Amino acid sequence: MKFSTDPNFASLLDQQDELAPFRQRFIIYDPNTIYLDGNSLGRLPAETPETMQTVIADQWGQRLIRSWNENWIDSPNALGDKIAKLIGAQPGEVLVSDSTSANLFKLACAALRARPGRPKIVSDALNFPSDLYIFQGIIDWLEQGHRLELIRSQDDIHIQPAEIAAAIDPQTALVALTHVAFKSAFMYDMQAVTELAHQSGALTLWDLSHSVGAVPLELEAWGVDLAVGCTYKYLNGGPGAPAFLYVRRELQNELTQPIWGWFGAQSPFDFDLEFTPAEDIARFRVGTAPMLSMLAIEPALDILLEAGMARLREKSVRQTEYLLFLAKKWLLPLGFQIGSPQDSRQRGSHISLRHREAYRISRAMIELPPSTAHPGSHPATRVIPDFRAPDNIRLGIAPLYTSYQDIQRALDTMRWIVEEQIYRGYSDERQAVT
Repeated sequence: MKFSTDPNFASLLDQQDELAPFRQRFIIYDPNTIYLDGNSLGRLPAETPETMQTVIADQWGQRLIRSWNENWIDSPNALGDKIAKLIGAQPGEVLVSDSTSANLFKLACAALRARPGRPKIVSDALNFPSDLYIFQGIIDWLEQGHRLELIRSQDDIHIQPAEIAAAIDPQTALVALTHVAFKSAFMYDMQAVTELAHQSGALTLWDLSHSVGAVPLELEAWGVDLAVGCTYKYLNGGPGAPAFLYVRRELQNELTQPIWGWFGAQSPFDFDLEFTPAEDIARFRVGTAPMLSMLAIEPALDILLEAGMARLREKSVRQTEYLLFLAKKWLLPLGFQIGSPQDSRQRGSHISLRHREAYRISRAMIELPPSTAHPGSHPATRVIPDFRAPDNIRLGIAPLYTSYQDIQRALDTMRWIVEEQIYRGYSDERQAVT
């Protein structure tokens, strides 16, 4: 598609967008605050407050402990089955539980135990640090000679296929990668990497946190062994919402996870003193599920399933291409660099723009006073991105509610902040959360 910098062009794209009505199903309090951080925390679905009122007032307030038998006890599996539809898995292969890091720990330990005599875990230098910390902690805790080998990026954006192939060998027990890199949005060919791992006898463990709900996935068709992911980004489950894990059905009874909690037992309410693991995905449960945050996930899952991943991905690609077009026209002449793959086949649903003053520019975007004079016809626009050290401004595209006018106004505001050096009025002292 041939793009234009004219604001009317963005309006026309919104008018032609068949997914535009979904935007109305999310809470948007201030039309002059453009939210481009749904890849860190998704917006609140309009239905969620009512759902939570029902859960709190009726299920907890009136039904009390009876709600466990009425619907709570099966929620981790029922929600998992809905997520399975988004990631190309089968019913009974996905479980909502714990945090992403805890699930990563459980599955990585299980995989290493299933591949004795293989000391190597393969990951990459673009991976989210928490994932790497988990692997380092496991190695330290097991004290069995495991080592973590990181594939390096030549440009801090991509990982080359040849480098992946060179890293995986018969010493490899586990290939553990994030499908879409958190900084650059580089996206692996999951099927190709999984096939490489299997050729060497290794298992695969994918972190889907930056792809689930934004990128179509086919875990069963691609032969993926294990996966984890969070629900508070593109799945809009709420801050700190429980994560999920995926275990291919053929592996479920073969793998043993290290945290033997009572809900992972075959018959939890028999209260046996010796642990016998459940014979399905339930063996990867641990303790009592946090039902309030658990049930807050469902409204957005239903919206995503209604919209369909193919349509969401099509819009995501078009919107990120539009964003890149505007960045090249307006921002590259001002010292910005593109920090994401320009080939959409290798890119998730966010764009990183790099600048030596990225942090102060981000602060200005977020904290811009509404009274600030803007040369355009619209009121001053606040833009909420996020900053990733050392110099990345990350702009997340959530196709369910991000409009083309959001993108146009956001980049226009970024251009203005840098041209007028407005960012110089903001501190470079880092806040606790960036």
